[in-house]
Amino acid sequence: MRRKTVTVKIDEIPVGSDHPIVVQSMTNTDTADIPGTVEQVKRLADAGSELVRITVNNDPAAKAVPDIVNRLRQHDYMTPIIGDFHYNGHLLLTRFPDCAKMLAKYRINPGNVGTRHRDKNFMTIIEQAVLHNKPVRIGVNWGSLDQVLLTEMMDENSRLPEPLEAKTVMINAMVESAMRSARLAEESGLSHNKIILSAKVSGVQDLIQVYRKLAGGSDYPLHLGLTEAGMGSKGIIASTAGLSVLLQEGIGDTIRVSLTPKPGGDRTEEVRVAQQILQSLELRSFNPQVTACPGCGRTTSSLFQKLADDIWAYIHQQMPVWRTKFPGVEELKVAVMGCVVNGPGESKHADIGISLPGTGEAPKAPVYIDGIHAKTLRGETIARDFQAILDAYVVNRFGRNQQPGG
Repeated sequence: MRRKTVTVKIDEIPVGSDHPIVVQSMTNTDTADIPGTVEQVKRLADAGSELVRITVNNDPAAKAVPDIVNRLRQHDYMTPIIGDFHYNGHLLLTRFPDCAKMLAKYRINPGNVGTRHRDKNFMTIIEQAVLHNKPVRIGVNWGSLDQVLLTEMMDENSRLPEPLEAKTVMINAMVESAMRSARLAEESGLSHNKIILSAKVSGVQDLIQVYRKLAGGSDYPLHLGLTEAGMGSKGIIASTAGLSVLLQEGIGDTIRVSLTPKPGGDRTEEVRVAQQILQSLELRSFNPQVTACPGCGRTTSSLFQKLADDIWAYIHQQMPVWRTKFPGVEELKVAVMGCVVNGPGESKHADIGISLPGTGEAPKAPVYIDGIHAKTLRGETIARDFQAILDAYVVNRFGRNQQPGG
């Protein structure tokens, strides 16, 4: 059961309650590099990022924001652009009203909007959000937690007959920081349905604990994600482990997988991982899924591996066209199996599947469509023949979903 929240609109994208869980990402370009930032936003949007956050950390970055948004709109990219503010957001939003106006949302961290004048600086940002009718994500991070608040809560804890563990106090402090800031934002004039909360940590168990507490204390939509998830398989696995538990419990309204790319690596990987988490949990559909067996001693031939790779690449290549011409194709399930052990059964469970010859079996490959054996392929053209069958299936099934005149 999805946690009930208010709905926050980020431009035209609703976040919260029964609305689809939104995938977002963040650029790593110098925002003052307008062409470079625009191109990376385009790549992220093309990969499926529905919101994109950019760093706004100094005067040149703030000055660049209107140009970035305008160039994107000129190329028909309507993806909402979010401004990420730390330390000086109260100054930049005030000095550069066009920046404040063009951003779709502001992200602020209550732990680093100042020290002596923290509340005043925070309220200045909220005043700009109210002035420009913008939603705000109040993003608490354990690496920059309000130290005054944390010290107060640690001192209170030390006086208890049975003090809590320090980590538990820190998690409680993160939740309290988010809730105090949300109350202050509303007291400063920001509407209840203009607030999204997050509480980022680096550990999976800590993430689960803090978001369970945060979810139980309000009806604000929640942004999920590990902070500094890491590189490669570590970052992917840790993010999947933490987000999956929370999403399965109905907690979370928008997600980001914060992967560290290799030098010069593909920034869009974080978008694909986020989509796959949601699709694997059957919460959303983004792309057809290809099921393939891992292989064993029965499949010493690489035929099924190559066919599985070719089919996946072909689907990926076709999706920009298919998504437009064949609504619903995102839910297509394809199975490319290696031998007779599980091949026929898995193929029957998919929309369309093929069970290839393994080792020592007859050189024939039965094809199943909607659970029924449709035909058997033989010879050197199995791959090409199966691709043709896949094309016909997409047209016949999903072509019926087109609007009249489409």
